[in-house]
Amino acid sequence: MEHILMVLMLIGGFGVFSQWLAWRTRMPAIVVMSIVGLIAGPVLGIMNPQEDLGELFRPLISIAVGIILFEGSLNLDYREIRGMRKPVFRIVTIGAMLAWILGSLAAHYIAGLSWAVSFVIGGILIVTGPTVILPLLRQAKLKPRAAAVLKWEGIIVDPFGALIAVFSFEFIQFLTTESVEFSAVLMFLLASLVAAIIGGLFGYMIGWSFERGAVPEFLKSPVVLVTVIMAFVIPDMIMHETGLLAVTVMGIVIANMHIASINDMRHFKENISVLLISAIFIMLTASLDRETLLSIFDPNILLFIAMMLFVIRPATIFLSTIGTNLEFREKLLVGWIAPRGIVALTVSAYFASILLDAGYEDASILTSLTFGLVFFTVVAHGFSIGWLSRKLGLSMDDKPGVIFVGSNKFSTSFAKTLQNLDIPVIVTDASSSRLTHAKQAGVPHEHEEILSEQMEYQLDMTPYDFMLSVTEYDSYNTLVSSTFKPEYGKEKLYQLPLQSDAGDTLNDVSHHISGTVLFSDDITWTTLNEKINRGFIFKKKLITKEYSYNDFLDDCDAEDVLLVMLRQSGMLDFYSPEKQTLIGEPGDLVISLAKPDVN
Repeated sequence: MEHILMVLMLIGGFGVFSQWLAWRTRMPAIVVMSIVGLIAGPVLGIMNPQEDLGELFRPLISIAVGIILFEGSLNLDYREIRGMRKPVFRIVTIGAMLAWILGSLAAHYIAGLSWAVSFVIGGILIVTGPTVILPLLRQAKLKPRAAAVLKWEGIIVDPFGALIAVFSFEFIQFLTTESVEFSAVLMFLLASLVAAIIGGLFGYMIGWSFERGAVPEFLKSPVVLVTVIMAFVIPDMIMHETGLLAVTVMGIVIANMHIASINDMRHFKENISVLLISAIFIMLTASLDRETLLSIFDPNILLFIAMMLFVIRPATIFLSTIGTNLEFREKLLVGWIAPRGIVALTVSAYFASILLDAGYEDASILTSLTFGLVFFTVVAHGFSIGWLSRKLGLSMDDKPGVIFVGSNKFSTSFAKTLQNLDIPVIVTDASSSRLTHAKQAGVPHEHEEILSEQMEYQLDMTPYDFMLSVTEYDSYNTLVSSTFKPEYGKEKLYQLPLQSDAGDTLNDVSHHISGTVLFSDDITWTTLNEKINRGFIFKKKLITKEYSYNDFLDDCDAEDVLLVMLRQSGMLDFYSPEKQTLIGEPGDLVISLAKPDVN
């Protein structure tokens, strides 16, 4: 008992450490997790989760994969792919079929596997999946069109890869084994249909009950979690691997019911999925033995991996998207990015044992072949997606962007100043009259309520790392901060300090539901806009060795307001009471709201 607890502690610790290390080093998280797992497992021998956890190993991974797949499918709202449905549909149908056939041919003729094993592994390896695609999309900050294609393909095809592998095995058994009848194949098809129906019904029941208030707020997340596990386990008991299809359908149904509490569910599931992804990668890589790692470098396996990366993947994308509106550069990116992940590893390990028991001795290399493809694609695509997307013009600007919530003289002038420094900015407001300030200043703007569900589809927030709530209403600023806190984090979510004379009585509002205070506690909305009316201007001062930060502070007037520091690295540091020790270094640019006659 104590040994199992120790292993679980190590898995969680190594997983979270990998995520933190990836954040600190700006390396792809899945690359770091794979390396940490390999070091902890086959290299140093600290643990072997498959042996240590015994019969618990596969059920834990299976349920975790189901939860991750559901969390990913919660993001599949059809409104996201307006104008892109044709290429997405082609890729997840024709593209997946081509990938299966071509991958199977490569497995047979290059890796030297039998036809039976080749068609099983060919089905497994069509998957990419949310565990690998979603972290890469967040890292690369892709533009919406390319990101939508990769995300939808990864989540939709994920369960179908496992189903194709099951179908291949059942069909091969029917062709080669006299004891297996055609009814077994029909049973598989029926079980897949039943799984989809179960997932759809569970999803509709959740949406219906939440919309009618049948479930209290504090129970919504637990109810969803338990229902996801039920939707996965029940079909999986009928036919192995159909649970993945059920949870995917369940997530898509909920996402397209547009229920009010969908964001709460997303945030809860995102937190869980980050922990589960970390744990699963550590568990799988730490469970590999040294012989499996060494066999990856077999020339046939390396040639098969190269064929999958450089020939089969690009061919399936270009062939399946003929006649669609997908641009050539988008085809190049999508044709290269296809990292394999957890589902491929778990399903291949399952079928390796099943095929070996059925007498297919060449199935012994399935784990090595699959892990080789997973590792090489994760590393190659993890390190190249950012560079390639920038070269093709399909990524957002590297500079951190800023969303200003609330259009007024101060916010639009501040946004214009940042825009002139090539920093992505946008001003949002629900009032068209207030947006006049932004229109006259020539600042990008969006006439939409930032808190509305529709805003998610009207505005792509990927380029904007910071959100500043700068309306005249303290209560609204606080509401915006509390709404977007799970997405941005308090360190990148700012709001103006409370105005004691504004009528709002929010002095007792907990700091846990508000953003970081901008500038200082006494610089309110009224103060800033009055300074603009008095002729204060936005000044930019570059800190050099000759003109130090202390020299700049000495030149400032008592009424000047220090706003933000643009670091030499390109990062933004907004002034706030919580950053009293903010110090400028040579190469940093300080922006302030200053009197025009002050040098």
